[in-house]
Amino acid sequence: MRLAFVLFDWFPQGGLQQDLVKVVRACQSSAASQLKEGLICEIHCLAWQGDTLPDITTHIFQARRFSKVGLRKAFAAHVEQLKGRVDLVVGFNRLPGLDYYFGADTCFAHRAQQRSWWYRLAPRTQQYLRFEQAVFGDHSNTVAMLLTPQQRLQYQQHYDTPPHRLIDLPPGIDRKHCAGADAAELRASLRAGFGIADDELLVLQIGSSFITKGVERSLQALAALPRELHRRVHYCLMGRDNRLAYWQQRARDITGLGSRLHFPGPGHSVPRCMQGADVLLHPSLHESAGMVILEAVVAGLPVLTTASCGYARRVIEAGAGLVCDEPFNQQQLNAMLVTMLTGERASWRQHGIHYGQSRNLYDMPAVIADIVLNRRTG
Repeated sequence: MRLAFVLFDWFPQGGLQQDLVKVVRACQSSAASQLKEGLICEIHCLAWQGDTLPDITTHIFQARRFSKVGLRKAFAAHVEQLKGRVDLVVGFNRLPGLDYYFGADTCFAHRAQQRSWWYRLAPRTQQYLRFEQAVFGDHSNTVAMLLTPQQRLQYQQHYDTPPHRLIDLPPGIDRKHCAGADAAELRASLRAGFGIADDELLVLQIGSSFITKGVERSLQALAALPRELHRRVHYCLMGRDNRLAYWQQRARDITGLGSRLHFPGPGHSVPRCMQGADVLLHPSLHESAGMVILEAVVAGLPVLTTASCGYARRVIEAGAGLVCDEPFNQQQLNAMLVTMLTGERASWRQHGIHYGQSRNLYDMPAVIADIVLNRRTG
């Protein structure tokens, strides 16, 4: 059996990209016991950063076009041509010609509807809408695997996608994020490395694409902290963004935190940072799930996020933090950050750890492998 996994870009720090790796490995593991003829996995993408994966053929699509819209169109045609060469095509971005789509994104049509008319008419927007229609529309046979009920509702509202083409997935976080016996050691190590005193507080934010992840909202909330609290706070921003230098300067200009700003590179351990922090701040503008939210919950790190994130409901279920209402209000975020930094963090921590121990939050890759290898539908 030959599987093709497709996505636009792969880079080591991306959550979607790490999900792809986990799914590919789960398929290989499951196939070893399920398939007599064996399994061949290949990845097709437009760009790849870092080392390729061992024992997996990686095809980096080469084409010269005058725009990104043209390049994506050419890649979409390439993906459709895979149909005769492989048994199944599994997409991690919305593209025509997919057998299965891993739904890491919110409904683009829903988001576009909330934007200006000129945004909706832009070539990029029109292309993404066509790609989404090719996955969820009437003439598609693609089976979409979704992370949250919010996604199912939005896609059915906009495309009336039949239920048999939608599958709900469990979360799939790595157990390495769970608080373990070394939690205190990790916390001490991180804080010593960053020069954070015992009576100081660390606000952590993690994610790629800082605009979408609400970094501007975070900076405004940090700047608005009461003076005595502000003097004790550090802010750590981890992630990938094409304008990293801009955001670093923006943080210096707005927050007034000076040397209490930290921008660790991709080599830093996320579990270590989560144990060393006091609050995860994740005021994302929109997010289908938000895996980092669940990772923080099971790590025992209290979470402050927005209701626009699919996994925000998990924070409420766990009793592991606070969630800002929609539509977003900056003043509410400011006030909630103060509450998080001065409230019962020990209680939120214990609730999150217990939630991670009492719920199945870890099996998504294996479930996807079973769906794909057995060609299941909803």
